[in-house]
Amino acid sequence: MTLDLRQLRYFVAVAEEGHITRAAERLGMAQPPLSQQIRALEERLGVRLFHRRARGVELTEGGAALLEEARIILARLEQAERSALSAARGEQGQLRVGVAPTAPFHPFVPQVIRAFREAYPGVTVTMDECLSRQAITGLKEARLDVAFVRAEIEDPDLTVYRLIREPMVVALPAAHPLAAGPPTPSSLAAYADETFIAFARVEGPGMFDATATACLKAGFSPCIGQEAPRITSTLGLVAVGLGIAIVPDSMRHVQMDGVTYRQLLEEDRPVVPLDLATRRGAASAVIRNFTDLVRHAAREHTAGGAATA
Repeated sequence: MTLDLRQLRYFVAVAEEGHITRAAERLGMAQPPLSQQIRALEERLGVRLFHRRARGVELTEGGAALLEEARIILARLEQAERSALSAARGEQGQLRVGVAPTAPFHPFVPQVIRAFREAYPGVTVTMDECLSRQAITGLKEARLDVAFVRAEIEDPDLTVYRLIREPMVVALPAAHPLAAGPPTPSSLAAYADETFIAFARVEGPGMFDATATACLKAGFSPCIGQEAPRITSTLGLVAVGLGIAIVPDSMRHVQMDGVTYRQLLEEDRPVVPLDLATRRGAASAVIRNFTDLVRHAAREHTAGGAATA
């Protein structure tokens, strides 16, 4: 036997009002059809639900038991309807975010993730640190939904939203001659004889490519020393004097003993992207909400005078 949800709603209204006419008014219907529906429900159940009195109706024991369960059923149904609508709007679900190792040091990334969590508290956000090639693979294999990347990506399977073009600075040992004196910008050519520490040259080539291109433009090919898999290990190698590194300007927030940051002249200054990549055709409302929020924030970032595309 399958209960009719409409009849359950009618039954609850009558039980709560204790009167057929008042329940009919509450439901916006005439009294005779409501009485017919209650009788039909009683016949279906084979149980008398109400005692008919001169001034209204009273629940029978069977009716009282049904009322308790009917309220639970209708509440769950309403919750299911709300959940379905919320999911369709992208207000609940899961978002898996890939983040380039240097991206969290730029204030834009934590700001937009906080803003998204505040706007959509029903969405569970998980973050996974990954280099550009790892992010591309993760997106294509649907292990990631979006990714903040630090490389220029052209891939027919992905959609890449241009967000920020961040200038880069020199990280050099504190004992380096150019680390002394006032922190005035210098030419990139001043570092032509230095050994450059390469960060994730293969798996995350964005920073290396930007550095190499700028060096060639400045008239020299950089001498590459050690390669470091993590940005923190890159700075660690700089700190012990094994070379210098060209890093995003936001890395200056990372204060490491033995490392000094210096600006480059504007005409020599390489830039590195901070973009958002998604799988092409990803139709999730959660993903759409996140990309819309991030792109809007990037436009505001641009309007605020930051270096953006």
